[in-house]
Amino acid sequence: MEEADSPTPRPPFVEVKCESSGMRRRFAIGTEAGFAASVINNKLGSVDSVYIEAVKEGEEPITFGPNSLLVDYGHGWTLHTVTGEGVVRPKPIQVHHVMGSDNLHAAKRVPDQAINFIYIGKIVIAFILIFVLGAILALVLENIPRLIELLEQYV
Repeated sequence: MEEADSPTPRPPFVEVKCESSGMRRRFAIGTEAGFAASVINNKLGSVDSVYIEAVKEGEEPITFGPNSLLVDYGHGWTLHTVTGEGVVRPKPIQVHHVMGSDNLHAAKRVPDQAINFIYIGKIVIAFILIFVLGAILALVLENIPRLIELLEQYV
């Protein structure tokens, strides 16, 4: 039996080499690349790593997006972080009016007069228009037979 031909079992993790520190971090296969990059950045206390690439000599690198799952491409391929040199990062969105944890219940603003006469007037006018349109429709439907008899006389 040849042991060289038998497939070697792959470990249930992938190793990502941090380019800035040279350290290797292990992640479960299927971990999102964005999560792995943020863990590496948190361990280092910096934000040097932008994304993760799989590289092999003589091959074009494979870039993992933030939601891509980390996988092992086999012999010769290594995963490593790419630092932010020359990479344009999007500016963080500033969120206005954020409540702190001490102010979770915002004060409710109540209008001066919840129900005023203009509001009631608009409701009354809407009811009147609904009844007028209903009456017109009823008159038209009642007079359709007469209209058909009138049209039959001229045809």
